[in-house]
Amino acid sequence: MSLHQFLQQHRQRVEHLTQLLYDERTELSAGTVDGGRLTDIARRKQESLHQLNDLEQQRRTALQRLGYTNDRQGDEQAAREAGCLPLWQDLIALAGEAERLNRANGTVINIRAESNQRLLNALQEAKGKGLYGPDGRARVPNGKIDSRA
Repeated sequence: MSLHQFLQQHRQRVEHLTQLLYDERTELSAGTVDGGRLTDIARRKQESLHQLNDLEQQRRTALQRLGYTNDRQGDEQAAREAGCLPLWQDLIALAGEAERLNRANGTVINIRAESNQRLLNALQEAKGKGLYGPDGRARVPNGKIDSRA
C-alpha cells in the first residue's frame, strides 16, 4: 500500500472518530442524557482509538524501515517525497480538531459528574433528616417555609 493510500485510510478513520465526538457532544448537550447511547458512543470511540493507534504504529514502522526519522519532521519528509504532503497536513489538522473536541467533551463530562456528585451528596445529607412526617407531608424545618427552595 502506498503512503498516499495509507494516509487516505487513516484520514477516513479520523473522520469517523471526529463524527463520534460530534455525536457525543450532541448527546452531552441534550437536556436529558441517554446513558445507553453515551455508553455506546464511548465504546465505539475506544474501538476507533485502538484502530487509529494500530494504523499509526504500522505507519511509523514502515517509515522507519524506509529510513525516515520517527518524528514529525520524518513524517513530513516522507509525505513530501511521496507527493502527498497536503493530505498529510489535512490529516494533522483533522486530528487536531478531534483532540480539541475530545478535550471539550471531557470537560463537559467532568462538569456533569461534579454536579451529579453535589446532588448525590445533598440527597445523602438530607436522608437522615426525615424529609417527610408519618402523615406523608413534608417536614418544614423550624416551622418555616424556605423561600430559596
